[in-house]
Amino acid sequence: MVFESLANELVLHIFQSCSSISDVFNLASTCQHFRKVFAASQRLPTLYQVAENQFGPLQDAIQIVTYNSSQPAQLIRNVPLSFALLKQVIEVGKVAKKWESIYPSRKWKDNYEDRRLLTSLERYHLRRAVYRLWLYSKAFHNSRYTRTTRLHRHVILERAELLHNWSTPELAEIEDMRLVIKDVLALQICPSNGTIQRKFRKRFPDSDQQLLFNIHLNYPPPPSVFQSHFHTMHQVSSSPRTFFPDGMKYQATAFHEPGAEGWGDEIPHYYVVEDMLKLDPGQVMYLRENAPLKGMVQAFLQALGSGGWFENNGETFGQTLEWVARERGDVIEDLRDAVEEGELGIVRSEV
Repeated sequence: MVFESLANELVLHIFQSCSSISDVFNLASTCQHFRKVFAASQRLPTLYQVAENQFGPLQDAIQIVTYNSSQPAQLIRNVPLSFALLKQVIEVGKVAKKWESIYPSRKWKDNYEDRRLLTSLERYHLRRAVYRLWLYSKAFHNSRYTRTTRLHRHVILERAELLHNWSTPELAEIEDMRLVIKDVLALQICPSNGTIQRKFRKRFPDSDQQLLFNIHLNYPPPPSVFQSHFHTMHQVSSSPRTFFPDGMKYQATAFHEPGAEGWGDEIPHYYVVEDMLKLDPGQVMYLRENAPLKGMVQAFLQALGSGGWFENNGETFGQTLEWVARERGDVIEDLRDAVEEGELGIVRSEV
């Protein structure tokens, strides 16, 4: 049977079964019949269905792009579909897809024999966790929630209201994703002095150079490449990694000291990472891809207004999760152990 003879209903079903938005437009370009059917159909519902296949759950992604401080974060917002909304959802979804490829290498960074690709259901759970953690960060990790208010009961209850929307297994998925993001921050974006030292010796085993580590964090004026901000993701024409490859931070030159890339010893580094965990998954992904040097990360933080609410004000999701777990009669240590052992979380061990 030739494609031109297929009923329009079947053609539309084929369109809606595509696995990506690009597949839809490629399919519409294959012949005039398909193009006419797609042009004559209600394209918006078709594109949303395919976006659900590729980036779902869209309902959670929509909560991110439609949230503002005038509404409670826990309120489920049902909004009319539009191409403008779809474009924003796709941008968020692309970030979640990138975390799909990072998760296995971070989750199984030690036990390599267990490392594998995620199943379609696991990828769905990962994207859902990314969207929900993103919403929490957007709602509660901002200048309205300073260090002095983080332990106020009404603030804790406000944060807990959002977590009440999700079951304990779903909260375990978010915690699993948060730990992966924490690992990326601690080892790649804000490495400790010890990590810099270890990687330098691994790359240059014959070098006898002693690294010089800074003990103070400086926040220079942000360069213009970091000033445009859109949905917590920057749009730049070319990545700084084009000019500063990953290995450059470990190379000693007349103009660069590898030790200056360290973010402190064990205890100061812990608090730096706690602060950085307030960044949402989109911001962390941006820094991973576009800020290979410490100065670039510092400039990004400066652009966020790091001198006020950001510094010395660690993330609050872990604290809120503990509160909600206690409300439900759960022990937070048991929940985290279950995530660590694969009994709960995005990937669960086979029994």
